[in-house]
Amino acid sequence: MKRFWDHASVVPAAEGFAVHLDGKPVRLPGGGTLAVQTRALAEALAAEWQAAGGARDGEMSWEDVPLSRLIGTAAERIAPAPEATMLAIAKYGETDLLCYRAEDPVLAARQHAGWQPWLDWSAEVLGARLAVTDGLMPVAQEPVALAALARAVARLDALRLSALGVLVPALGSLVLGLAVQRGALAVEEAHRLSILDELFQEEQWGLDWMAEERREKVATDLRLAVRLLELAP
Repeated sequence: MKRFWDHASVVPAAEGFAVHLDGKPVRLPGGGTLAVQTRALAEALAAEWQAAGGARDGEMSWEDVPLSRLIGTAAERIAPAPEATMLAIAKYGETDLLCYRAEDPVLAARQHAGWQPWLDWSAEVLGARLAVTDGLMPVAQEPVALAALARAVARLDALRLSALGVLVPALGSLVLGLAVQRGALAVEEAHRLSILDELFQEEQWGLDWMAEERREKVATDLRLAVRLLELAP
């Protein structure tokens, strides 16, 4: 759509703080008002809208306001019925990336060195001790471990679930996603751990520019999710 405003601003609202465009509230796709509990988060949202499209009549889309998209997802899709999102995220624990080791002994050693500390963290901090296997054949996880992971997810509010809904699929690991969400693991290191296989293959065969481009996009998504976590009340 074309940008139809000059100034984005933060205005006190019943929900906390709303974002206005030339004095009119931003509406989410479902019709709700773009409003959050803290001024810091509202100011970050307003900054997105101020930059979107460049100037009046410039072209913009929801892709230009990614933080607002995550807020909209939390407000209109997750908050009314969070159970579906919780279950979808928790299900990643059944096939967590960290539980599947390569048959190549060199790569498997790297995976063990990088991944096992976070499986140990999962066992100690979350109470979820996950089983590990070689190769790609599924390994059944103990119900008690999956239940512990589900409880960790269920404790989160809609904003944090929205962020985790980006982190976990991007990393392929519920354990890494929860470690980032809890501040135990830097997102850059989590990303590196999630692509150990790709990096190993590039050592053998050279750089794959398509894979590099894909990793950059994933890194952008991960940084966005962490920004929401940092700004969330």
